[in-house]
Amino acid sequence: MITGKNFIGTVTSAGNNKTYSTFNPKLNKPTEWIFHEASQEEVNAAVEKAAIAFETYRNFPDRKKAEFLKAIASEIEALGNELIAVYVQESGLPEGRAIGERGRTMGQLRAFATLLEEGSWVEATLDTAKPDREPLPKVDIRKMLLPIGPIAVFGASNFPLAFSTAGGDTASALAAGCPVIVKSHPMHAGTGELVASAIALAAKKTGMPDGVFSNLNSSDSQVGQLLTMHPKVKGVGFTGSTKGGMALYQLAAERKEPIPVFAEMGSINPVVVLPSALEQKGSEWAAQYAGSIVLGAGQFCTNPGLIIGIKGEAMDGFITKLGKEIEKLEPSCMLHPNIYEGYEKGKKELSSQAKTMEVASFKGEVAPNFAGQKILTVAAKDFLDNPVLHKEVFGPFSIVVQCRDKGELLTVIQHLEGQLTGTILGTETEIKMSQDVINALVNRVGRIIFNGVPTGVEVCPSMMHGGPFPSTSDSRFTSVGTSAIRRWVRPVAFQNWPEELLPDALKTNNPLKIMRLVNGEHTKQSL
Repeated sequence: MITGKNFIGTVTSAGNNKTYSTFNPKLNKPTEWIFHEASQEEVNAAVEKAAIAFETYRNFPDRKKAEFLKAIASEIEALGNELIAVYVQESGLPEGRAIGERGRTMGQLRAFATLLEEGSWVEATLDTAKPDREPLPKVDIRKMLLPIGPIAVFGASNFPLAFSTAGGDTASALAAGCPVIVKSHPMHAGTGELVASAIALAAKKTGMPDGVFSNLNSSDSQVGQLLTMHPKVKGVGFTGSTKGGMALYQLAAERKEPIPVFAEMGSINPVVVLPSALEQKGSEWAAQYAGSIVLGAGQFCTNPGLIIGIKGEAMDGFITKLGKEIEKLEPSCMLHPNIYEGYEKGKKELSSQAKTMEVASFKGEVAPNFAGQKILTVAAKDFLDNPVLHKEVFGPFSIVVQCRDKGELLTVIQHLEGQLTGTILGTETEIKMSQDVINALVNRVGRIIFNGVPTGVEVCPSMMHGGPFPSTSDSRFTSVGTSAIRRWVRPVAFQNWPEELLPDALKTNNPLKIMRLVNGEHTKQSL
């Protein structure tokens, strides 16, 4: 049952008279639930509990933290149809999407549990002493990754489960040994409360310290600002707009003790279409990309918002086919009236730019909050001259940029901002001859895709879901996959430390039986 209260560790609280409701975009009316905004006192209480919990939780063995993560997944599953029903009401997304995202959320939690059970993620490195080395003795130095402290996680509007309360940021931070305070997204606070109740129950069942997890309601920026500025918060995970991410980044940088903000902020995900791709299967690519552009009402951070190719007969055919395919597809409901309004504003702004031309748009009647898709085209020179055309439009929208030749195509890529993904379509033969294009694209993206679509992010150790600024605030890290744990840790070296006082991961006899780098060699053997 949804209460509208905040979770302050194991205690629920509604100390603020300021309330708000979530919204059903499909029915175009508020939901029945009322949520209490977290007060400053409740924010402080949640952080103080997290700081105290950290001193215990950080020292728990990995297997115990793994039990906690697996218990969270089980408790989310136990919420059953209630969670799916609330998700659908608050997001306007279909039931199948809700079920799939729930599975992804549970899978992420269990993947981090597996990572902890194996144990090598701490990157234990041992360089043993050589007291007889000349001219100076070599000291014993051993290094591993350790958690940084309480983490503030901001729920994402477009993924009520997988990037929110128990999503990748929360799962990776808890796996690292960091307590988490979630600022629940106001568009799906009911979904967030149900998941928070599952986490709280899992924490109780597995003996976690009070404060290892809290969930705070918030309809505006105040709670997020308080969390980011609190001196006992040591890191921030954020998925959302560039404006929101940069505001948090700047706040964190202005603190007396600056902290890292790992923000995923936006991307237009360029697709480079080489002539060979269009000559061989231009119609097929057009149909596939029409589907990718409108998938989920275009509300994916990897939506293909920019297609770049070289003018010619094959390109003309591709654009015509893409337009016809786009016009066939039925619009989908967007997450909230505010997101719909933002989409319409962005679509109108880019469509009004000089020298752009409409390829196709959905011309039929649409229900409230349903997004009509649109495709524009523009010459490369005009695209390069107009920064407005480089903006992300969050929704089912894309621009086709037509270049005179390969040189101009290369110039377009080189002038793009940092992106999450880049895709290249073509035959292997032509791609082998286009290393300059590949290199330029690699310089602008975190993930480069060969003959595919960018929508869809596989949750696995090799995934890189991040990219050069402004797609993320730090291109060295991913927010998807088990490598996401590296955001919440720092390396600590122990020099000439007594054996019995060393962490187990660094002890000479390797009691954890994990893979370590010992005197330059990877081994599970004891010294």
